Amino acid sequence: MSNEISVLLVDDHGLVRKGFRRMLEDDPEIRVVGEATNGQEAIKLAQELHPRVIVMDMAMPGLDGVQATREILKNAPATAVLILSMYSEENYVRNALDAGARGYVLKEALDVDLAGAIKDLAAGKTVIGPGVLAPHRAPDPDYERLTPREKQILELIAKGNSNKEIAAILNLSVNTVSVHRANLMSALGIHRTTELVVWAVKKGLVQLP
Repeated sequence: MSNEISVLLVDDHGLVRKGFRRMLEDDPEIRVVGEATNGQEAIKLAQELHPRVIVMDMAMPGLDGVQATREILKNAPATAVLILSMYSEENYVRNALDAGARGYVLKEALDVDLAGAIKDLAAGKTVIGPGVLAPHRAPDPDYERLTPREKQILELIAKGNSNKEIAAILNLSVNTVSVHRANLMSALGIHRTTELVVWAVKKGLVQLP
């Protein structure tokens, strides 16, 4: 049916995706068109399937949900992304919304109406789930000076990835990653990787285990 809301599910755990699919499959207004196991696969399937809504896990190995959201919306800005996260803190919510996500819901909120959230997003609404601290402070000026690509590389560096690993994740050359790395460290006034990681953790750009 043309009026169905097409949905792409993105989570690195198969049982979680299966559970979400079961929650949605009985709703005649929603059709799950695909499932992705990581951020890179989500970008690929988003380009192929053109889903109206993407239900995106925030914490995934490699390219996480926020980074994947940023990449997807470069080519498909009308796509509505619902971030599912274990973190309720304001800085995580802000990072997701800054990347272009239109919804943020805690994964442990088992009483959340996932179908209702998807319908709200498809209708152009913003969805902030129960227990989430909605952002209200001004964005960090140092972070906002970075380009979208520099933000991605910063987050991947802070998660422990080498230049070579980042190049593979983002499909860039190692030299390009090195240039972006130097630029972002210069912009932040940081000269050592350890300092960069500490800064990223304090800003809530990486999720600690």
